[in-house]
Amino acid sequence: MTMTKAGTLRAYWELGKPRLSMMAVFAVVAGAYMGWPSHTSHPPMDLVVMTTIGTFLAAIGAAALNMYRERDLDPLMVRTQGRPLPTGRLSPRNVVVFGAVMSVAGVLLVLLSSPLAADGSRAIGEWNWAAAGLCALIVVSYVLVYTPMKTRTPLNTLVGAIPGALPPVVGHAAAVGYLAKPQLVLFAILFCWQIPHFLAIAWRYREDYARAGMQMLPVVDPTGHRTGIAMLLYVGGLGIASLVPYVTQMVDDRYLVIAVLLDVLFIVPVLFAALTRRDVAMRMTFIVSIIYLPLLLIAMVWTRL
Repeated sequence: MTMTKAGTLRAYWELGKPRLSMMAVFAVVAGAYMGWPSHTSHPPMDLVVMTTIGTFLAAIGAAALNMYRERDLDPLMVRTQGRPLPTGRLSPRNVVVFGAVMSVAGVLLVLLSSPLAADGSRAIGEWNWAAAGLCALIVVSYVLVYTPMKTRTPLNTLVGAIPGALPPVVGHAAAVGYLAKPQLVLFAILFCWQIPHFLAIAWRYREDYARAGMQMLPVVDPTGHRTGIAMLLYVGGLGIASLVPYVTQMVDDRYLVIAVLLDVLFIVPVLFAALTRRDVAMRMTFIVSIIYLPLLLIAMVWTRL
């Protein structure tokens, strides 16, 4: 298949699932701000830039390697038939090389960012092993664990939520230079958020997933009863997790008000979707979910103590 240079670049861009990867970048920045010790100053620009670009590249690499591993399944689904591999715009070799290079480059870039030293100053020249390790875990868990589990068990969604919840943890670890308890809070928020977000998508495309033999919960749950229960359980968990930053004094009183309002905003469509399982309700849940998360992270950074 003959393509222009612009067409080739577009194909590589599509490999990285840019909209999904950009959400990861947003979460990394929020994590870096939450890890920075002073609420009156900003994290160093070089730290933020290196960590966000590195995580973005790693996310792109993981997405490309996922497409390589699913190259025989994507042609079976309407929603993925237009990807670069099914359409022949890129070869499997091109995709796997691109994915590997992006993944390694991203982890190395995060590794080279300089965290805080014990006295609170920048540890210039020190390698950021904690953040780099977490960044590498995003790639490994997504490509080597989550991807093969898709065709084996509906528990794949829970496993897939792990790499999806790590970007803010990477940002926080990059700022402080080590693993810390606040990172568990950030992880819990994104982990719980992903379940209703993804199940809303999976329910609408359950026939597509079934054609490819993917064992998503909506595929093995034709009535949608278990899917609805899972959505309610995790949006409830999200409501609890979203309040932990206030309880642990990571943020001030303004955050509590915003978080409660956002939780109500999200819980209402999830409840409607869980009870009715109508596509319009699932779509509304998806739309509200992509509004909810950025606003919650912005509120967290804005009100940090």
